[in-house]
Amino acid sequence: MLVVAGSAEVGTIHDWAPAPGSVVTWHPSRPSLAKARQAPVSVVPPSYMQAQHLRGYVEFRNRGLDYSRAVIGSWDLPGRCDIRAMTHVINRHLRRHDTYRSWFEYTDDEQIIRHTISDPADINFVPTKHGEMTAVELRKLLLDTPDPLQWDCFSFGIIQHADHFTVYGGVDHLHCDPGLLAVFYVEIFMMYGALVRGAAPIPLPEPGSYDEYCIRQRESTSALTLDSPEVRRWIEFAESNDGTLPTFPLPLGDRTTSCGGGVLTARLMDEDQTARFESACISAGARFSGGIFAAVASAQYNLTGVETYHGITPVDRRSSPSDFLTTGWFTGTVPFSVPVSPSFGETARAAQISFDSNTDLASVPFARVLELAPWLTRPGHDSSMLNFMDASLPPLSAMVSAQVQKTKAGNYCDGRMPAHFYMAVGRAFDETSIGVFFPDNPVARESVTAYIEAVKSVCHRIVEGHDEVVALRNVAQV
Repeated sequence: MLVVAGSAEVGTIHDWAPAPGSVVTWHPSRPSLAKARQAPVSVVPPSYMQAQHLRGYVEFRNRGLDYSRAVIGSWDLPGRCDIRAMTHVINRHLRRHDTYRSWFEYTDDEQIIRHTISDPADINFVPTKHGEMTAVELRKLLLDTPDPLQWDCFSFGIIQHADHFTVYGGVDHLHCDPGLLAVFYVEIFMMYGALVRGAAPIPLPEPGSYDEYCIRQRESTSALTLDSPEVRRWIEFAESNDGTLPTFPLPLGDRTTSCGGGVLTARLMDEDQTARFESACISAGARFSGGIFAAVASAQYNLTGVETYHGITPVDRRSSPSDFLTTGWFTGTVPFSVPVSPSFGETARAAQISFDSNTDLASVPFARVLELAPWLTRPGHDSSMLNFMDASLPPLSAMVSAQVQKTKAGNYCDGRMPAHFYMAVGRAFDETSIGVFFPDNPVARESVTAYIEAVKSVCHRIVEGHDEVVALRNVAQV
């Protein structure tokens, strides 16, 4: 789930309700599928995130649960879709990025084997006309995209309306992080627009290679030992969390039955409040990110009385200009700990220091730490992640602005069971918003609602000029 502020719609696929229209979808041709099935075994290992995703999918499948796995984006474009031009830009996008050339076997002994199509030209997605479809039928069509153990776990489509059409793409998380939505915007939306105007194709620099990223990651992590300083710091962090990663502190209900995933979003602060919040962060000697971490830590204290907040936040591991043009899953995670003080200033400074001092740990996947320290426990599905994204900064700001203002942009998760509890705070031009992806049962929904309100309350006290944002004693139990 990507959360940005503004008028973009954010939610699950069940919140996506395009008007009925004539539908065309793009899927691989039969020869393309045959080439994929014949693809030879590759020596390139999966990234740690890919391996975690595949193991999570198989674990959920074996328990009879439907695992959340898709990143979905949609935009509106004027006029009638030129199917030939759209076919060209979709295939050009797929052939540009080497991650789309891979598929994975998952063996009985839990080994993951990559197969890779040798020639990008063997990828050929062709259009299929479906006629008029309702929003319910469209959602089912998109959700029927194959699972991550199939090569073709990505699909595209358009819904033609009277004076415009909606274009969408859904890609399994195996092959992407939310940065995919910016790539879609440039390589499909903008490229299509240039072609139908009769302009020359937009010159695009060559992307990097996600295969090479996977190799680099395994080479760097294979050199780690139990005595490596980064490993020792991860171990210390996990041991302060009962030997694993942090969990969400409020009840999440029954996780053994399939209930799907829900998303709740809310505005935390408007444009003026966001500016005042940032001023309070700067005055405290922190940045906006540290202030958000401090606000969440303070809110959690007000709900639970827990005096130290332990958090995990994802960060983008792209490190070169070509990486930023590359589709793939580049996420690392940073652990941080925040001792909660009644003073927002003190808490924000502590949060910023902890986060900044641990950013190098993003290059060390916790899964690798578990290989070296088997007494630690693999995180369960109640593990918690807090993401902060500043979409008001370039280059994302220009893309978000164009999407929101001109294209009726939407970004969605697929509404299946989440792998973990995920909370995102997004800052954009006119507001700061929060979104939470959680198992959609009444107990979890009540907990998430209380949590969001607690965070909002702390943020409002800060922008009103109050430095004391936590209760002197536990004021609420959920």
